[in-house]
Amino acid sequence: MCGGNFPLVLPWFRPGELPNAVREDQWPADMVKQAEIKRIASNGAVHGISEIEVVDAMDVAVLIRAPVLVLNLNYVPVNICTVRRAIVLLTKGKAERLESHVGYLHTVDREIDAPSIIRLDYMVKRPFVPRKLSKKEIFLRDKFTCQYCGKKPRDLTLDHVIPRRQQGAHTWENVVAACNGCNLYKAGRTPTEAKMRLGTTPRAPDPNPYLILQNRVILDEWKLYIPWSIRDEND
Repeated sequence: MCGGNFPLVLPWFRPGELPNAVREDQWPADMVKQAEIKRIASNGAVHGISEIEVVDAMDVAVLIRAPVLVLNLNYVPVNICTVRRAIVLLTKGKAERLESHVGYLHTVDREIDAPSIIRLDYMVKRPFVPRKLSKKEIFLRDKFTCQYCGKKPRDLTLDHVIPRRQQGAHTWENVVAACNGCNLYKAGRTPTEAKMRLGTTPRAPDPNPYLILQNRVILDEWKLYIPWSIRDEND
């Protein structure tokens, strides 16, 4: 963890709140002077200023907004925040750093490794809220795949298995992803009438505690803390 006390006064931040409760505009303007990205050699040695170190021209604004995986007290992912917010948690003693980005930040009087994974020092209780039925959630459930032909087209649409004209309900169990071609061919018929077969039986998805990780780039160092199913889903 980072040591030292920084002039951070965050009276609105209370245990049990997620890192997003920390406003970025409350970070002291002179806290970070610059960012230097050190390239790590294949043998583990750090390159120097000339031939030994290569300093990336990345602006500090990029590094302090790099993603950080936030783990609950029990090591379950609960959020993704920025390096800026993660450092606030570390300096306030609200979390510990588990992994770092390949780079560091200069403060007024020291260097701080840019965290990549932090673990909260307290338990955040997050109720599992049922997913709301929407086009995006249907596409996520069906993995952006037409449920009739099995292709992953760009012209993906929604289809009611039992058509609305036949009193079909707008529910998880009656709505699937379908390509434009299959949707037009099926038209106002049921799959049986159109002689089409569903690839899977549609149902409501289970509440997903890892919803924050869906369709995000998973950094290599994060994979140890993420279930295989979520990692495969994002590949």
